[in-house]
Amino acid sequence: MAAMTMARLQLCHPSSPIIKPSMLLLKLGNSPSHALRPRKFSVTTTTPCSASNHSQTQESCDGSIVGDLLDYLNESWTQFHATAEAKRQLTAAGFHLLNENDEWDLKPGGRYFFTRNMSCLVAFAVGEKYTVGNGFHVIAAHTDSPCLKLKPKSASSKSNYLMVNVQTYGGGLWHTWFDRDLSVAGRVIVRGTDGSFVHKLVKVKRSLLRVPTLAIHLDRTVNKDGFKPNLETHLVPLFSIKSEEKSLELKDKDTAASSKAVHHPLLMQILSDELNCGIDEIVSIELNVCDTQASCLGGANNEFIFSGRLDNLASTFCALRALIDSSKSSNDLSSEPAIRMVALFDNEEVGSGSVQGAGAPTMFQAMRRIVGCLTHNKVSEGGIERAIRQSFLVSADMAHGVHPNFMDKHEEHHRPEMKKGLVIKHNANQRYATNGITAFLFKEVGKILSLPTQEFVVRNDMGCGSTIGPILASGVGIRTVDCGIAQLSMHSVREVCAKEDIDIAYKHFKAFYENFSSIDKKLQVD
Repeated sequence: MAAMTMARLQLCHPSSPIIKPSMLLLKLGNSPSHALRPRKFSVTTTTPCSASNHSQTQESCDGSIVGDLLDYLNESWTQFHATAEAKRQLTAAGFHLLNENDEWDLKPGGRYFFTRNMSCLVAFAVGEKYTVGNGFHVIAAHTDSPCLKLKPKSASSKSNYLMVNVQTYGGGLWHTWFDRDLSVAGRVIVRGTDGSFVHKLVKVKRSLLRVPTLAIHLDRTVNKDGFKPNLETHLVPLFSIKSEEKSLELKDKDTAASSKAVHHPLLMQILSDELNCGIDEIVSIELNVCDTQASCLGGANNEFIFSGRLDNLASTFCALRALIDSSKSSNDLSSEPAIRMVALFDNEEVGSGSVQGAGAPTMFQAMRRIVGCLTHNKVSEGGIERAIRQSFLVSADMAHGVHPNFMDKHEEHHRPEMKKGLVIKHNANQRYATNGITAFLFKEVGKILSLPTQEFVVRNDMGCGSTIGPILASGVGIRTVDCGIAQLSMHSVREVCAKEDIDIAYKHFKAFYENFSSIDKKLQVD
């Protein structure tokens, strides 16, 4: 991030340590927005795109969360890491961890959260003026992004190369994954010495994999006919050159040999080294293929954020930070009659139909338990139903900014631009859950801080994507607005958005938590 001089970071050597963007900002000021990050400098083999200038230092001191977002993105290579980092930040902010398997003891003014599958998280802060029937004010987003995932049997070999079999997850722009420096991250189950099993996260930061393109000399028509890879046979990452089994210095050769048909012994050795455990102690793995290039600022004035997984970790982070910062002290909740909530789901990119996805009744079950607990299970008639009718959901998912080279792909009167605020998404066929009332209320929230908003509808001659908004609106029966930050290159291995829109989204979400109760009671519909 920023430096007080124009000197750039000396990061050319691949083994050089990289200082987290926000930690550089910390050295230049004591902004309260960085109070949640006691982390040390991280070391990785990737390099930021550029050093930043003095203006960004001033932005950080003025309360920008962009540096913190870059930290979050660089930490969150997978949905598991994104959830674990959110858990760490909530704990550091004083939120109490709950377990869905235990009885809950909740109180007005309290702040709580729980995780499911370590890829889904629900956090909430109870207003001190809460009474039964009052609503939930929720921002929902998702933790997953399109990627490649290792198959259950990932080991394969071709032409003396060791390859890693993968399956595609979501609707990625898969051609962008070719010729990238890739690695693996995810979770493993490790057997303890006492026979128990432990869930651990793993991230191999160095470049392990690559999907090489075919040289143009062997594919002369590719620029004319287009690059059309077969996703089963052409999208197989290169891992290593085959070597004799005896040349691999494995800690446990017997175990490695027995697992050879499932995963490469060399891969298992790398994982065991990262986890500081024996190969035989690893009993299950669930790994994503990840791009190793760090998230960073770019553009002539460092106005862009270049990163993987902006869809939808940018929304996730803005929502999480807004909840934390709007509920820091008892004074923040002293006059709040509602319950402020953030819900982060997995598997949105593949339809949300999982126990950790928005299609599961996670949010509704949490609402019912919260209401029951706060009323000591003496809920009056229709208590939970009345609470849902008083509730409001902001479905936050990245939006399609107008592409300067493909402007005709947008409806000409609805072309969202960067640096112009959150995009409210509309679709007459309910691919988005926004209606006239919910759009109006969300705009009113923004007006308090003079925050801009934009509108988006898809062209009539094109299909429309969707979000978790309609799933939650219809499944729970909650009023919903769909919105998002404008971006380019959605579902590419590297995406881009404007850094200014991150701060606008954060401010809008924070204003939603702090002011929606007073705005909502001014409007009567039914």
